[in-house]
Amino acid sequence: MSRPASRLSAHDLTLAYEDRTVVEGLDLEIPDGKVTIVVGPNACGKSTLLRALGRLLKPKRGSVLLDGRELAGLPAKQIAQTVGILPQTPTPPDGITVADLVARGRQPHQKWWQQWSEADEQAVGDALRRTDTAALADRPVDELSGGQRQRVWIAMALAQDTELLLLDEPTTYLDIAHQVEVLDLVRRLNLERGRTVVAVLHDLNQAVRYADHLVAMKNGRIVAQGAPDEVVTTEMVEEVFGLSSVIVTDPITGGRLVVPGFSRRPAAAEKTPAH
Repeated sequence: MSRPASRLSAHDLTLAYEDRTVVEGLDLEIPDGKVTIVVGPNACGKSTLLRALGRLLKPKRGSVLLDGRELAGLPAKQIAQTVGILPQTPTPPDGITVADLVARGRQPHQKWWQQWSEADEQAVGDALRRTDTAALADRPVDELSGGQRQRVWIAMALAQDTELLLLDEPTTYLDIAHQVEVLDLVRRLNLERGRTVVAVLHDLNQAVRYADHLVAMKNGRIVAQGAPDEVVTTEMVEEVFGLSSVIVTDPITGGRLVVPGFSRRPAAAEKTPAH
């Protein structure tokens, strides 16, 4: 039986928090074996969309499909074996060590008669090495710096060893060197292991550099999507971000590089002091 062209997709997707609609009527096909990056201004629905793709948020209308089946109807363990998700602000259990947290990524692969295996050990060790967190293995997570903690959460997602990986702002709290390391790691996972990745990023130039497929959102809708060199134009940057810009050639990658100009958004009105 042939596999669907896109393993993960959304159709007529409307997402809301109580009565506040955040995403409406959205259609999206995630390209298999590619890195898809979602960009857009704050509160445009990027993280909300990612939560729905990982079944952390139930759609108000429409559906998310995995291999042609509605995500809502699949067993949780089956989803966890296929789709890994790193939320924006995960919270570790009190007192848990780095090694124990990363090991929790293996739970979807364990069986009741075999709680820990050599494959689990190898996956955890590999995840710790790839994120440069092996030296932190015995440290409590709540004692780590923000950047160290973020790398540990990424290690847990890697240990889960899923074919699809959803990352919500994975470079949060990281300095520029570790941002590049993490994004290089994501790209290697894609190229060497064929992982399909969907990530939300704030930095447009990082998104252009690492994405195969770029999705630009505004007000809960997709404004443009496709190859970064096709999507990123001065018109798109102004429409989505309210920012004038100049597009130049990235001297490292040869791709597009956005040089920001000035914001086109109206400044907040000054309040007249009360008399």
